[in-house]
Formats: sequence, C-alpha cells, structure tokens
Amino acid sequence: MESVLEWLLQEDQPSIRYLALTELLDKPQNDPDVKSAAAKLPEIGWGAEILSKQDPGGWWVAEGSLYRPKYLATNWMLLTLSDLGLTRADPRINTACELWIRRFAKSDGGFGTDNMRKSELCLVGNTARALVKFGYEDHPKVRSAFRWLVREQKENGGWHCWGKKGVISAWEGMSAFAAYPKQKWTRSLNRAVERGAEFYLKRELHKEGKRYDPWYRFHFPEHYYYDLLVGLDFLTALCYGSDKRLSYAVDLLKQKRRPDGKWNLDAVHPDGTRYSRPPTPFSPEQVGEPSKMITLKALRVLKRIDGSLPDVNGSG
Repeated sequence: MESVLEWLLQEDQPSIRYLALTELLDKPQNDPDVKSAAAKLPEIGWGAEILSKQDPGGWWVAEGSLYRPKYLATNWMLLTLSDLGLTRADPRINTACELWIRRFAKSDGGFGTDNMRKSELCLVGNTARALVKFGYEDHPKVRSAFRWLVREQKENGGWHCWGKKGVISAWEGMSAFAAYPKQKWTRSLNRAVERGAEFYLKRELHKEGKRYDPWYRFHFPEHYYYDLLVGLDFLTALCYGSDKRLSYAVDLLKQKRRPDGKWNLDAVHPDGTRYSRPPTPFSPEQVGEPSKMITLKALRVLKRIDGSLPDVNGSG
C-alpha cells in the first residue's frame, strides 16, 4: 500500500511535493529533488492553474477591486499561491505583489482593501504573511506592517477584528509573525509574540464563549477564518509545541486522522457564516476527501511537537 509520504511526494502536485521535501524531510534548497519540484511550481498543478487565470496586468477577475469578488479576486489568489510555495522569482507573482502593495498599503503603516482609509487586522496579517513567503520581507511596507501589528496588539495579548475586542478569530497577526524570519525580530516584536502566544494558550486555542463548530473543522484555504489547525500551525511554528495547553487541539488533530494515515478536507469557506449572497467557495481539493494540504499541515504540526516525522505508513 502506498504510504502517506509517497502520496504527498507525487509529482502531479509539485507544491505539495516541494513542501513535503523541505518541511517534512528537511531537504535543503540545493537538493536536486527540491530544485526540480520548485522549478515545476508554476508549470503544473494548483499553482499553475491559478496563474493561468491571471491577467497580464497582475490581477485576477477584476482590475477595479483586488478584494472582491470573494474568494476569487487577486487578494485571495495571492494568499493561496503564497501557501503553495511560489515566490517573487516568478515575474507574474512579482507583478501581482507590486500591484497588491501599491493598492493595499495605508498611511497608518498597515494594509487594507482598495477603498479602506485605515488598516484592518485581517488584511495586515494576511498580506504581511503572504508577502514574506513570496520574498518581500525587507520591503518597507512589509516592515511597517509588522510595526503596525505590534502597535495594535491589545492589553490581553490578542487583536481586534472588525470591532471584536481581543478575540481568537483575530489570528492573522500571529501567523505573520510565524512566517517572519526570526533574525529580523525586534525586541518589541518578540514581546508581542510572547503575549500573543499566551493569549491563545490560555484559551487552549478554542475556549471563548459558546462553542463555534467551524473552529473544529479543517479548511483550505483559510482566507481570514480560524480553526484549531490554524492555531496549531502558527503556535508550533513559533516553538510553543511543548506547551501542555495544546493537548486538546493536538488530541483533536490525532482523532481526525483517517485509518490510512491521511486527513480529510472538512469544509471550505464560507463555513458557518451567513451571507445574503454567499461568496463563491474556492479550494483546489474536494470536501470530505483526503486532502494533501491538510495532511501536510497536520504532519508538519506533529513533527514540530515530537521532533520527528510521525508514522506515515498509513497504519493509523
């Protein structure tokens, strides 16, 4: 029977192969297999499919708005591409990111949509994280976005999200910190990470008000929504994997593993959110089926916690 690792390393999805090689097997960038997978990222698979729909001007769907329609416009396509391993080395990514920065950067130092005057946490965190992954970590607008995140952190260690004060769902800043190279952290950023981690750990990633079922379902892309795998991913990336307060979330993650060692895509967004006109869902994978991205993320989390790659032979 094909092992889970062999499944992730299949060449039909070079993004998953590239991420498995580098994040699960710790292969260096100069490894021949890594170089081969990286070269194919814009040529075949999910990344190539998204790039094939891009306008030469750098945008998707509509030039007038990089944010709408959800979840098909430029903002959402770039967030997804950043998760698939592509970088500004591809001229199409570079063109799109320069447009994104120019249109979304705000005078207060963060990012917001085209028609917003002020920055908003979800836009700042998501855009900063994606731009770092694309290779823009030294761009002045990216550096100022991290200063915005530090400045806007609330007293309880969380962030506001569209008027909601210091809540679990305002996770994007922590994910941006997790992507930012640690050698670039300032003292104030380091302190913000410590306070933010304590905010989530104190709540065990899910204890906030009435139970909200979508938090217990795993999604890709995440867009600006939160679930427990999202929380596990950024906290373990920030080296908090040994904290016992993650035990509930880790147990849930293990319980969701299929007998064949894979994880399903539980749902796609919008999930549990009411719209008079619901946005068009977007995902490269099928709900209820084994998901290469969710499986990759789950194994990445467990590897960070245990220090070694969990069993990937499909024995459960």
